[in-house]
Amino acid sequence: MRLKFTKMQGAGNDFVVIDGVRQKIALTPAQWRLLADRHFGVGADQMLLVEASDRPGIDFRYRIFNADGGEVEQCGNGARCFVRFVRDQGLTDKRTIRVSTAGGVIEPTIGDDGRVSVDMGAPVFEPARVPFDALGLEPRIEGHQPMYALEIDGATRWFAMLSMGNPHAVQEVADVRSAPVGREGTLIEHHPRFPNRVNAGFMQVIDRGNIALRVFERGVGETLACGTGACAAVVAGIRRGKLDSPTDVHTRGGILTISWEGATVGMTGPAVPVFEGSIELAE
Repeated sequence: MRLKFTKMQGAGNDFVVIDGVRQKIALTPAQWRLLADRHFGVGADQMLLVEASDRPGIDFRYRIFNADGGEVEQCGNGARCFVRFVRDQGLTDKRTIRVSTAGGVIEPTIGDDGRVSVDMGAPVFEPARVPFDALGLEPRIEGHQPMYALEIDGATRWFAMLSMGNPHAVQEVADVRSAPVGREGTLIEHHPRFPNRVNAGFMQVIDRGNIALRVFERGVGETLACGTGACAAVVAGIRRGKLDSPTDVHTRGGILTISWEGATVGMTGPAVPVFEGSIELAE
């Protein structure tokens, strides 16, 4: 089976994007893992599948597969690449599209400068809907944000728990460069209080309009940027009274601008095609 693809990146978060509108795509988890493999496949943090919509008022369906082959609900950097892809491929001439995902409907818009803005929807804070098992835990309230303590690698860490269509646990660190992202990230991801696992954010507040952020994504590991992770970190920081809207999020792959006034979250950042190709996949 020969599969055509486009390699794209948004702030260093890289994707294999596949047109499922003009061809029928039904890959196994093993095939998704092969595409993501940086030695034997194409190499990517995630794979994005573009499909036709079956809902009125929705332009496309957007599906996201992690490097481990599992399907997930949402990906902000991928959403920006999605809108750039469908325009570049002639699947639409709209600048703003409505896209259904497993985490809800989003509306990306491509600007004249090539940067893409996405309405990421409203954050969810209720622990059961994140989902996060808060039974027996007494939160510490900072501003309007409950913070929960978890024991991670023998130390107590305080987290803001919220969902941006996918689950996030955000902690503040003094220096993001020296934060134990690799060691603690996997422990947080697989902590038993997260039934669907979780994305672990490590946030350093620089000033009220800037943070530095590293994210250990579930099913992927640390990535150069995470769009939903940037949204979650800024929302948590605003609720804690530490940040203003908009805030620039400095990731290892570039800068994302996040705005939140208490309703839906806006994200603006780059979406760049890298190359096109095809790969032979075993049936």
